[in-house]
Amino acid sequence: MSRSDELIKKTYLEKKLKDQEIKTTNVNILLNRVRQDKKKNFKKKLLYFLFFLTLISSVFFLIF
Repeated sequence: MSRSDELIKKTYLEKKLKDQEIKTTNVNILLNRVRQDKKKNFKKKLLYFLFFLTLISSVFFLIF
């Protein structure tokens, strides 16, 4: 085998091994993202609730 053939074979094997690697994700990162999403959703809901409460109460006071 020539040197270039060995190099080609080596790069092929390295690429094959790289493709077979198991990809993992840190569970703590995922859990933190879920917690942050829950907080954001709660804040949005609270903001909407307060907005509508203010709107309803202002309409009520304007009527009476």
